[in-house]
Parts: sequence; C-alpha cells; structure tokens
Amino acid sequence: MAQILAPSTQWQMRVPKSSTFGSPIATKMWSSLLLKQNMKGAAKSAGKFRVLALHSENSTVNRTEKLLNMDITPYTDKIIAEYIWIGGTGIDMRSKSRTISKPVEHPSELPKWNYDGSSTGQAPGEDSEVILYPQAIFKDPFRGGNNILVICDAYTPAGEPIPTNKRHKAAEIFSNKKVVDEVPWFGIEQEYTLLQQNVKWPLGWPVGGYPGPQGPYYCGAGADKSFGRDISDAHYKACLYAGINISGTNGEVMPGQWEYQVGPSVGIEAGDHIWCSRYILERITEQAGVVLSLDPKPIEGDWNGAGCHTNYSTKSMREEGGFEVIKKAILNLSLRHKEHISAYGEGNERRLTGKHETASIDTFSWGVANRGCSIRVGRDTEKNGKGYLEDRRPASNMDPYVVTGLLAETTILYEPTLEAEALAAQKVALKV
Repeated sequence: MAQILAPSTQWQMRVPKSSTFGSPIATKMWSSLLLKQNMKGAAKSAGKFRVLALHSENSTVNRTEKLLNMDITPYTDKIIAEYIWIGGTGIDMRSKSRTISKPVEHPSELPKWNYDGSSTGQAPGEDSEVILYPQAIFKDPFRGGNNILVICDAYTPAGEPIPTNKRHKAAEIFSNKKVVDEVPWFGIEQEYTLLQQNVKWPLGWPVGGYPGPQGPYYCGAGADKSFGRDISDAHYKACLYAGINISGTNGEVMPGQWEYQVGPSVGIEAGDHIWCSRYILERITEQAGVVLSLDPKPIEGDWNGAGCHTNYSTKSMREEGGFEVIKKAILNLSLRHKEHISAYGEGNERRLTGKHETASIDTFSWGVANRGCSIRVGRDTEKNGKGYLEDRRPASNMDPYVVTGLLAETTILYEPTLEAEALAAQKVALKV
C-alpha cells in the first residue's frame, strides 16, 4: 500500500455548502461496443430506410443520455438521495432513491426510511418492515449536482439493530473513550476481480482457458497484461468526486484483478468509505456490463486470491516508543486469532493456504517485511521505532465495520491475563 501520511482533514460525514460539483459520470462513456459494431455492419449492408431507422434509434439513446446527465440544480432546490444499505448476505448492496426538499449538509437532516426486509432476506413476510437510519453522506458521481449517496444501517421498528447491521457495534467500539483517545487510523487495501458477464470468467481471459502464468500482470501496462483499466480509473475519479478518501489503485498479480486503497481514515468512517466505494464500483461495473467479484479465491490453482489487507495504527503506535506498543498489539491479536479469522470473510480458507503471499489460516505469525505472515510490520516502522502494522488476514469480501471494530477492540480494549501474555509471547517469539 502507498505510504500512509495522515487522515484527510475533511470529514466526509457532511457535505459543505460551498462544494463545487462537476459533471457526473456520463452514461455515453459506457456505450455498448456491440451496438456500435451492429450499427456499422447494418449501415454497410442495409438500404436507406434501415440507416434512417438506426439514426432514429441513436437519437432516442442520445435524448435519454441528455436526461440522465441533466443537472437539475438550476431548476429546483430539490435533490435526489440514494439510500444505500447492506443486504441479507452481509455483502450484497441494495439502494433506492427518494426526493429531498433541499440540499443537506449532514445525515441527521435526512429522514429515516423503510424497506421490505422479506425481499432482501432480512425479515419475515408477516413483519417485513426494516428501518433505514442515514449515517454518512457522499456526493453522487452518477447524478451530479447537489444529489447525494447516503450510507445507512438497518433497524427493526423497535429500534434494535438487525443481525446484518455490523455498523452499530463498530460505532459503539469507536465511541469508547479509550478508543477515541487513541485516534485509530485505518488504511484498507480492497482487492477485487472483474468477470465477463455471461460466462463469469475473469476479464481478459480466454473463455474456458487460461492466460500466461502470473508475473507480468502486477502493475503492468499493455493490452496483453492489463484488463479493466478504464473501470479502475473511472472508479478512482468517481470516489474522489464523491469525497471518499481513496489514496491509490493498481493492477494486481492475477490478470483481471485490481486493488484500490482507502485511507487513512479515522474510526467508523473507514467502514463508511469502503462500503460507499464498493457501491460506486458496483454501479460502474453495471454500466460497463462487467461483473464485480469479491470472492477471496475466484480461480482455483496457481493464481493469487483477493484480500482486503488492513493497515492500522493508534496514537501510541505513531509516537516515540510506538514499536513496543505495536508488539503488544500483535501479542493481543495472536491470542484472539480464531475470533478474528471467523469474522474476516466467507471462503477465506481457500485463500489463506500459506501460498501466494498468505499465511496459513490455522497459524498466527508476524514478521518484518514478510508478506507470508498474518501480521506484517514495515521496514520503516522497525527502523523508526514507531508506525503501523498490516493485518493481511481479511478476505476481499470482509465487512470493514467488523474488521476495523475488532482491531480496535483487541488492541485497545482487550486485556489478557499475564499468564496468557507470557505463553503467547513465547509462542510467537515476541519480547514485550
């Protein structure tokens, strides 16, 4: 991951009144290549009336594009708010739109809403109403203007968080005074795989076949090495527009696989920003006719999996003597390895095999500059005696609210016995 310097001073929980909004992502950028090819072929082989018919069809498409890209700001104070929430699988994202009477600066200005939980696997049919609580707002890169994306969490009508609402517990952890005082920073590396829509096979791969072995694809350039760069770049710009604290992107080791980094973010906003960035990526791949996969091992065999490495530090880790605090945190993490692994993503056992830059899922390990460990510490951190650690265990489909909350809980709030510490220190070869 790129060097983490400091969190953004802008709080993305609110949209400032003075924000200048650019143009939204134009739908014409994703015009169907197939449609263009069909039109060219028809123009060559068909008569005059067929060409006119195609011209009329194209005009209809253009008129639709103009409406989709229309900035309504000069004509009304009303805005469109896209309410986004996590569905019943814990990884799928749902959303729906509503009109708000005027622009807003903070999620507290937005009304609660509801949806049919029986249609998302989150409530029974006889009592299906689930309530959405707006929690964070971002500028909408698709509609532009003053329109917004709204990250929500979900509750029963009685105000209880539903089982898939992992944000609620994370918010409680991050509001604990001990955690607040430590100002936890997170930098999350989200890997993902792009799949061909109809065959669910990686983008750029021959259908039913395989490309050349891994090696030339990581951060590579060229039509035979990089597949999906336009999607990655469009997502990068859309996130910057939205106010997401995205800090970089790169092509990954397996062809058709990409990564972007979000952070450093403080506390609960790390989860909000990752979920919103995932939603934006889903929308862009939808427009491009490509399938987004967060499967931690999309292709079996000698191919890298997809993770969500999480870089983490506290105020004490970043100050003088912080390396000792980092080692104490690693000790705590070793004692709760099973709890973390069980919450770090479905199918992670297919990825954490001890191969392809991973540690074994069954064994906790740590090391300096070692990408085959559970926890990696950078050379600069060791040299400077302060810095951050990287948890390399989370899968690409992990819930960032769960992972960030667990890291803060285990390293700041968890207090193991002295006996447990001594045994763990001996086991993982740590002198604290």
